[in-house]
Amino acid sequence: MYFATAGIEVSPLVPPLVAFGVSFFASMGGISGAFLLLPFQMSVLGYVNPSVSATNQVFNVVAIPSGVYRYVKEGRMVWPLAWAVIVGTLPGVFIGALIRVAYLPDAKTFKLFVASVLAYIGVRLIRDLVKKKNGNIQGVRKDNAVSKDKCGDSQVKIIVCSAKTLEYEFNGEKYCVSNLGIFTLSFVVGIIGGVYGIGGGAIIAPFFVSVFGLPVFTVAGAALMGTFVTSIAGVTFYQAIAPFFPTMSVAPDWMLGLLFGLGGMAGMYCGARCQKYVPAKYIKWMLALVIIGTALKYLIDYLA
Repeated sequence: MYFATAGIEVSPLVPPLVAFGVSFFASMGGISGAFLLLPFQMSVLGYVNPSVSATNQVFNVVAIPSGVYRYVKEGRMVWPLAWAVIVGTLPGVFIGALIRVAYLPDAKTFKLFVASVLAYIGVRLIRDLVKKKNGNIQGVRKDNAVSKDKCGDSQVKIIVCSAKTLEYEFNGEKYCVSNLGIFTLSFVVGIIGGVYGIGGGAIIAPFFVSVFGLPVFTVAGAALMGTFVTSIAGVTFYQAIAPFFPTMSVAPDWMLGLLFGLGGMAGMYCGARCQKYVPAKYIKWMLALVIIGTALKYLIDYLA
């Protein structure tokens, strides 16, 4: 099957199958899987036009609702956190889209940007995991670490939600974060996510875990919800500015994005449903290794 906007030819079965596998594992960590599908599209399918970022966001729009539904149904959606992410990320997404088209249209330069983003995410995750492991060996925060690593059938209970502070209880422990800190982080993440075409979930979820100390079982739903809303905005914006760049492929390839999205929809639903049975540390290690591996691949491509 030929996809005109992307300028590639591939079997219509490949996109949904790849998206299912990626989304199943990624959604457990609050990530849609778009950050891995973009490298697949560029390196395997040969889709290197700027519109690949917009197509990636079409995938998010189609695939994410199923995963969000599971987290809401199981009572693990922290809505105040999700809305803080959305409000902070939206302005950044528009800025990021303009940067992508105006300053990073070249595939080689864009790969260096992608490698830098992924490497930073992966290093933060690994550092957090190693630090926590050493702390457990020395008896530091041992009980807290164990409880964060298990989910069971626990649900989120909001204690305080104000303009300044968000506090909630999960699995017998209380967590408190600054809404201003969440908003500031989300704005920066929105810019990076808008350039990359991932909505920001792949960046913000590791930050919630490693910087704010929140359990992955509660941030996954909020990160996915934020990614969903910002991806709608991103796709709309890419489509709107496409006429102003007639010599470039800017608007998304809707059919390719839909095929990826259908596979991702099934993968996210299954991943969100299975997440509570998988220890958090395994989810984090899996994400960290995949992210670092992808970053190294892009860095090698850039240097070559």
